[in-house]
Amino acid sequence: MSADSTVSEDSSAGIPAKAEKKDASRKDGNDFLHRMVAEAIGTLLLVAGGVGTAIFDATFPSSSSNIVGVGHLGVALAFGLTVIVGCYAFGPISGGHFNPAITLGLAAAGRFPWSETAGYIIAQVIGGILGSSLIALIASSNSAFFSAALSSGFASNGYGAHSPGGFGIGGAIAVEIVFTAIFGLVVLGTTARVGFTGFAPLAIGLTLTLIHLITIPIDNTSVNPARSIAAAVYGGGWAWSQLWVFIVFPIVGGLLAGLVYRPFFGAKYTEA
Repeated sequence: MSADSTVSEDSSAGIPAKAEKKDASRKDGNDFLHRMVAEAIGTLLLVAGGVGTAIFDATFPSSSSNIVGVGHLGVALAFGLTVIVGCYAFGPISGGHFNPAITLGLAAAGRFPWSETAGYIIAQVIGGILGSSLIALIASSNSAFFSAALSSGFASNGYGAHSPGGFGIGGAIAVEIVFTAIFGLVVLGTTARVGFTGFAPLAIGLTLTLIHLITIPIDNTSVNPARSIAAAVYGGGWAWSQLWVFIVFPIVGGLLAGLVYRPFFGAKYTEA
């Protein structure tokens, strides 16, 4: 991560990489593999931190006796903090997307090559599943707790009977489009050349925290298909049947942000 407004040519991702002398190795297959690994680890961190907090700490020691549980505020902070840490740690390598909707939004804005989107998304999904599998492995050491976590959906996203507040599919669709678009605009704006890019991870992480504070009661907050897929792997039946909403509409929101960013704000303020 660098506050330097000069970025390397191939760092057209969310968080600008530090400017450096170019060499052939920056363009070869190994470089792309390294960036995919960074995306996978960053998404693993996001899912393990956010979903793990929701499962282990949202209510503790139990829902009926929530003495030290962190509640919605703690879960929101966990997602935000993991993004801040992940962007500072891995952003200089991969750009710190950790989210297929952000990757596609950046591509739509001309800030990331379309040819690399598939590799990034695959890495993000794999990293997310590894993150939820780590949480499942830890939870399985307490069989009763693990069984309860699985039966409750493993912090999966949902609507209707599976919405924390009982909100329907229309509310979930609106939330995922609007707030993913807002998130995408924040990512694009804070990583633009005119921005203070060294502080971008803070703004991005705090935005994700705010989004969770607003929308957890609606659908448990996705704005990230990789996070939703990762939880649904262990959420089972209903989580899989409703998963399409949390894949399709965050992507719609991300693409919307990418497509309107430059027309709304002009080339002067949107260059990376």
